[in-house]
Amino acid sequence: MGTAENSAVSDTVNGTVAAGWESVREEFAAFAAAEQHSPEAQLVVHHRGRRVVDLWTGEDTDGDTLGAVYSVTKGAAHLVVALLVQDGVLELDRPVSSYWPEFTGHGKEKLTVRQLVAHGSGLINVPEGFTLPELADDALLAARLAEAEPYWEPGTAYGYHAFVIGALTGEVVRRVTGRSLQEIYEERIRAPFGLDLYLGLPAALEGRRKPILPQLPTPEQLAAAAAGPALPELMAVAFNAHVDPPMDMVEYGNHPQVVAQGPASAGGVGSARGVAAMYAAAIGVLDDRPALLKPDTAAEVARLHTPGADRVVPEVDHFGLGFELQPAVGPQAFGHSGAAGAQSFADPATSVAYAYTRRRFFFPGGNAAENERLTAAVLAVARGLG
Repeated sequence: MGTAENSAVSDTVNGTVAAGWESVREEFAAFAAAEQHSPEAQLVVHHRGRRVVDLWTGEDTDGDTLGAVYSVTKGAAHLVVALLVQDGVLELDRPVSSYWPEFTGHGKEKLTVRQLVAHGSGLINVPEGFTLPELADDALLAARLAEAEPYWEPGTAYGYHAFVIGALTGEVVRRVTGRSLQEIYEERIRAPFGLDLYLGLPAALEGRRKPILPQLPTPEQLAAAAAGPALPELMAVAFNAHVDPPMDMVEYGNHPQVVAQGPASAGGVGSARGVAAMYAAAIGVLDDRPALLKPDTAAEVARLHTPGADRVVPEVDHFGLGFELQPAVGPQAFGHSGAAGAQSFADPATSVAYAYTRRRFFFPGGNAAENERLTAAVLAVARGLG
């Protein structure tokens, strides 16, 4: 490739970086050494279609380790939707009910596909919640939600549909194509590029999967959390925490039915290598194949679709076309974070594809704090290269 590589640079970090990317390795090593407990993390970056950072840390993690990636899965699901829109198979401004006739009542019949994909349906859960086996079954979720009353009038607001958005959009995909979203992802995205990111982990790969590990907060963090406010009502509902007992996020990520069935909202299993390669394939040449997304499609998925405040999580101007916007990266970037601390994105402006995964849950959950510094280090190198 014309660049030297540096390997196994410390007791806490392993892997390689291309020449010129050493500052990213140093940033990764700094936070890994400072953590109270190993994050069991991976970091992979592609630049201009070439893998330039491939790092990992932890006693039980290497570059090939597979783990639950939670809502990073939504990036794979919405890449499928974007491809079908690009092909002309899905029309964003048609009512969902024109594809899915049972999707009616309480104003659902007025909701467009565009509004659905941008988390606008209000169908964030059902009052009684879902069991873990139910959350693993996208078809069951879609059927239950089609009959449910939304938590707000569809299309009038938006809010993060944490565990159900892939079931809702996936049912539209199934009605249009006759195939599941998972099947189309496998055929058009995962298999052609050999991606280690699965929506339904094959049993033959189970030996490479390592479990998600629980949070181990410091006493200070626990005290701060205990003194803080309870989850907002709609956030508790969307995260299935309104049931008794509340859903255990670690148990969800390790649940055998979730792993095997790969629900399209948060059930993916993969590695940072697989996630980064997916985003590299989305925006640029990878393995001598053209970009999956044409420039105008990539621009559409990165365009703000949800001005204003998210009704569920404390975010503003949160979504493009299903993907989370990436204001810290740039206006062309799109991607998705994951509950254990993961982050992933593609940025056509800098030709960067970024993926960071953790198996040790970040406290208190969501996009881990180290992503801010890691992303800044990556972008500084990429922008310096022009």
